[in-house]
Amino acid sequence: MYEIEGFHDEIIVLMTFIVILIGTVMFTSLNRKGLVIKRWIEGEKIEIIWTIIPGIILVYIGIDSFKLLYGLDEVIEVGVTVKAVGHQWYWSYEYGDYKKDINFTSYMKEDLEEGEDRLISVDNKVILPIDTKVRIIVTASDVIHSWAIPSMGIKIDGILGRINQGGIEIKRPGEFYGQCSELCGYGHGFMPIGVKGTSITEYVNWVKSQ
Repeated sequence: MYEIEGFHDEIIVLMTFIVILIGTVMFTSLNRKGLVIKRWIEGEKIEIIWTIIPGIILVYIGIDSFKLLYGLDEVIEVGVTVKAVGHQWYWSYEYGDYKKDINFTSYMKEDLEEGEDRLISVDNKVILPIDTKVRIIVTASDVIHSWAIPSMGIKIDGILGRINQGGIEIKRPGEFYGQCSELCGYGHGFMPIGVKGTSITEYVNWVKSQ
């Protein structure tokens, strides 16, 4: 997510520069009567300039965007693997790295406690350690779902009979929320996702308690 935000800010700065540059060129290409000066719109040099420069800019943007795109799919040196399965209309999770698998379901919480948010709180959160590379494997048991947490910059489609994967690495303790991002039927808006980032020690204690 840090890289996505950085790329976004970089594009905004570049767009601002281009708008200012083009606006300046358009303004200076007019004479006092408001007519376009002929040398600004005709000529081999100007044609070459306004063809090559945009091409260089697009190549520059393309390289950064493809690096980011493929980087989102790259999962190496995984410490924890979690399988998320979308159902109508809840999520189930499985930790398969241990001698005994950890399995649980996660439903939207209806009886809220003080401080909990309506339509986004869940009864069982996904517990993950911070500063650890985590592989998220997503599939579905019925229709298409999508496991998405905007603050983590991750969105993985869950499709029946197919397994998709993505990687995340939480940098700070805290709670993160998302929702199914694929229209999956009547209860689509009532299957939120809750993730809690904890220290390694707290995570190990949670695993032992399961």
